[in-house]
Amino acid sequence: MNDEQLLRYSRQIMLPQIDVAGQQKLLDSTVLVMGLGGLGSPVAMYLAAAGVGHLILADFDKVDMSNLQRQIIHRESHIGQSKVVSAQQTLLDINSDINVSVLPEKLSSSELENCLQTVDCVVDGTDNFASRFMINTACVQSHTPLVSGAAIRFEGQVSVFSNKVNSPCYQCLYPDTNEELEQTCSENGILAPVVGIIGSIQATEVLKLLTGVGKMLDSRLLLLDAYTMEWRSIGLKQDPACPICHS
Repeated sequence: MNDEQLLRYSRQIMLPQIDVAGQQKLLDSTVLVMGLGGLGSPVAMYLAAAGVGHLILADFDKVDMSNLQRQIIHRESHIGQSKVVSAQQTLLDINSDINVSVLPEKLSSSELENCLQTVDCVVDGTDNFASRFMINTACVQSHTPLVSGAAIRFEGQVSVFSNKVNSPCYQCLYPDTNEELEQTCSENGILAPVVGIIGSIQATEVLKLLTGVGKMLDSRLLLLDAYTMEWRSIGLKQDPACPICHS
């Protein structure tokens, strides 16, 4: 670590739980951020600022005017651009010390599985169950930790799935019943700061995971009701009927 990095990350290094060794772990880490919308925006920005050495951004969508209310990584001048290209510009403006790779296409299951061979953690910031189930399956198969978040209206939730043996996965929480589960921001609305709160917690859990400090949200679901500003935490167990993680 050079003198400029010691200065840039000094407030983090001052934490005895992090120190220089923890900061070096962040610099040596690679994180895949799936979805650069309301959740992926604060996640990617905080991970970049904190010094995660390599961020891989995956999103096939383009920046739209309606995104700007909550997707704070994008700018008016980025409207019409690929979201990952827009996000890459913002992240490198925040921290030119890191590497930012972009995947501006919809990943297939096999492409995602190949990508996971090089990453330490995946952050799910997508907004549909088909993508979440695909990400979960790939993470379980590769034993890659998954930090999952979701937000709608005034509500949000965060959980960490370590994908160790006998631990629950995302599909233990939401079984794929082929029923219509989708609820998107475009159909139901979202209070802008709610995605910021949930995304910030996701980023916090990633930094804890990469440095090995603190108690994770592993096998726990943290629920936010921002309308009443109340939090709940629910323990999760592996579903013995889960076709993805139970063998």
